[in-house]
Amino acid sequence: MIKSTPQESFQHKNVCYCFNRDCPQPESDRQALICPSCGSDLLLKNRYRALQIIGQGGFGRTFKGVDETDPNLSYFAIKQFWIESNSRSQEKAAELFEREAQRLKVLGEHPNIPALYDHFAQAKEQYLVQEFIGGDNLSQELSTAGAWSEKEVRQLLLELLPIIQFVRDKQVIHRDIKPENIVRRQENRALVLVDFGAAKVATDKTGTVIGSAAYTAPEQLKGKAVFASDLYSLGVTCIHLLTQ
Repeated sequence: MIKSTPQESFQHKNVCYCFNRDCPQPESDRQALICPSCGSDLLLKNRYRALQIIGQGGFGRTFKGVDETDPNLSYFAIKQFWIESNSRSQEKAAELFEREAQRLKVLGEHPNIPALYDHFAQAKEQYLVQEFIGGDNLSQELSTAGAWSEKEVRQLLLELLPIIQFVRDKQVIHRDIKPENIVRRQENRALVLVDFGAAKVATDKTGTVIGSAAYTAPEQLKGKAVFASDLYSLGVTCIHLLTQ
């Protein structure tokens, strides 16, 4: 878990963010409990507060936030998932969400995969609260430092392959391995595999086309991902890091 530093605390101390995706003015005073723009609660479960958006896609958003019941005010990643309005979709979404949360809880036992601390539904949205990994992802490193050496890529493989083996042992296929989803932890420089939003259980025969096209294996593009599909994506990641 990443602890707050004085500089980081100062960055966020006066501002928080509303969880209502339709809020016209989502930024509020850091101490507020109710959003002045839309009237929504600014604390989830009376404890989790969003400080800034750090990611957004078609199905939800990820916030950097804090648990205000934690005296250390450590940072967390709060993932918000949007649910379709009809009741059948809501029931199915709730079932899939619970299943995914249990999977993430097991995967988070690995020290190089973000731990899952909480999951719940509130105001017709679903939320995961995970360990916040402070540090740059490999795409950011590539932009800053340039192409990697063969020695650096070998070290990457030595660190990532055991993580992927652990994921495979849990019968899970990540399906979105790419430089953006590999983060170098600020504390100890260890690599962490993040964002299991596209992951699937290998025994699930339902096929969907998902992932980032440039890194996706041919069989995955046909909705038929297998364990080796993650190795393909890791291989393309290595080529990109070597050649930029």
